[in-house]
Amino acid sequence: MFHRNIKLIIAGLIIIAGVWQFTEGNIGNGIFLILLSAIPVLLYFKNEFILLAFLKLRKQDFPGAQKWLAYIKKPESALVRKQQGYFNYLHGIMLSQTNLSQAEKYFKKAIELGLSMDMDLAVAKLNLAGVAMTRRRKLEATNLLNEAKKLDKQGMLKDQIVMMKGQLKKM
Repeated sequence: MFHRNIKLIIAGLIIIAGVWQFTEGNIGNGIFLILLSAIPVLLYFKNEFILLAFLKLRKQDFPGAQKWLAYIKKPESALVRKQQGYFNYLHGIMLSQTNLSQAEKYFKKAIELGLSMDMDLAVAKLNLAGVAMTRRRKLEATNLLNEAKKLDKQGMLKDQIVMMKGQLKKM
């Protein structure tokens, strides 16, 4: 909603107001304002529209997720690097249902920008392996599947990886 630097300025102003409340003797107000300043700092690192798009995707509401992502006009300037990665990751997930070539671009960009969680990186590499399989690039698909297997520490993608490896053997 706000530019990322404005969020930090708002947090700084709230902290200053909290310190002022401490000096006036209003300890409760000061504590509340200091705690309230955590919200803009949190939203600096986790963009609110990306969080809302993730919530929509959990419910399989692709148009709703697309609507929330559309609110981010210039992701290069409005988001920090990891947020840009998740912005591209979400677009890749939504486009993987319909347009594989566009989804491939978004997943590659997301991996290049970086994703915080290994599981998200594993899903992106698994999707890229699927795209490589459809384009008959067996070596690239095998490498991506091996990387996804290394990143999947909880074993949540184990079935999909085994299934895709079986399909690769048939190629």
